[in-house]
Amino acid sequence: MRHRSRAAEALAAALLLVLSAACGSRLPESDFDHDDRTPAPRDAAPLRVGIITSATSPVGGSAFTGPRDGARAFFDRLNARGGIDGRRVEVRTCDDGGSGVGNNECVHQLVEEDQVVALVATTALDYAGASRVSRARVPDIGGQPIGTAYDTFPHLYGIYGSLAPRDGTPGWDGKLYGGTEVYRYFKREHGARTAAVVSYNQSASAAYARLVERGLRAEGYKVVTEQVDFALPNFRAVAADLKEQGADLVFDAIDGHGNARLCQAMDEAGADVTAKVTNVQNWTSSVAEDYKDAPRCRNALWATGASRNFEDTGNAAVREFREATQDLKRHSQWQLEGWAAARWFADAAKSCATSGITRACVDGFMNRSQGYTAGGLLLPVRFERLPEPPKSSRTCLSVARWQDGKGWVGQGDMNRTCFTVPQLAYAP
Repeated sequence: MRHRSRAAEALAAALLLVLSAACGSRLPESDFDHDDRTPAPRDAAPLRVGIITSATSPVGGSAFTGPRDGARAFFDRLNARGGIDGRRVEVRTCDDGGSGVGNNECVHQLVEEDQVVALVATTALDYAGASRVSRARVPDIGGQPIGTAYDTFPHLYGIYGSLAPRDGTPGWDGKLYGGTEVYRYFKREHGARTAAVVSYNQSASAAYARLVERGLRAEGYKVVTEQVDFALPNFRAVAADLKEQGADLVFDAIDGHGNARLCQAMDEAGADVTAKVTNVQNWTSSVAEDYKDAPRCRNALWATGASRNFEDTGNAAVREFREATQDLKRHSQWQLEGWAAARWFADAAKSCATSGITRACVDGFMNRSQGYTAGGLLLPVRFERLPEPPKSSRTCLSVARWQDGKGWVGQGDMNRTCFTVPQLAYAP
């Protein structure tokens, strides 16, 4: 049930990005980018898919574009190799501007006007049009669970799976569940006993921090809580207390800029930790630049997730992804997951080639996608509709550590780094 903790992380990351956005920003209008770079075969109509991304949202132009870029790279390579059953995949992208109104406009354009056979790698700050996608029975494949849509509606298939009923209510009676596998990992593998949780004095940040604290305490940690003022954060005081308390781990519910400042303060205070743990959205190749003023803290950065490290080029599936995206300025785990989402659609469409590649056939494949891995890029994904949430679950982890000169170095086999952990309820 690993998708639950990943969903909580994604939701928290989105909320924290909103915190860092400038007030009073005017949302841009949606734009529709028709990808016509590859000519269609003369004898077959192209397969049309849609990608909705909050590309020009109040939180910045590059915050949500990773999955889109990974998916487009996959489709470009697929088309260069002949497409699916001789049919080119035509990608229609839509920027919803990070607003609910813009998202509904994108859904209308792609689902109702462009008649896409599926949506792929959706990454929306406010997925207001999710219910319309579900009513139209359009499979939404491999989206990032930034909100609760992928645990609410049928025909929506998040990149990490779902065990919830998906009957129109989020999770089970409005509650989602997260495991404690990350905390178990650092306790078992690195002997960590004291963990600090840093948050802002803001409701979204504090709520996510409380969820982390509960998980840590359930695993027997001594928990040190640190809260700073959002407008005028005193990270020096936090760093000094982290050193005094002897924290082994540092988790946070703050934005990326705040994390860089916290790391710098930790270096200045001499607060060395076993791990400064971040989430999958910050698992990028730009760490050296983002944390340029904090070399010790930078080399204590760890990331956990549910997909194979994008730096693991010894793996054939990762190597193909990296070769196809070598022209991108930076790489990220979200790009790899967007690539995996596009591959998922391609596998579904190929299975339908003889009977007809329709929304219904692709949706049927997705409903049967138990244990899907995108060629080993993902931990096995499950879609079930359990009437009651499980009290515990066996959960596996992908873990990587940043090292200068090497980048993100994987820590063990993600399919064997597994724990049976309790599932804790939280309100999204």
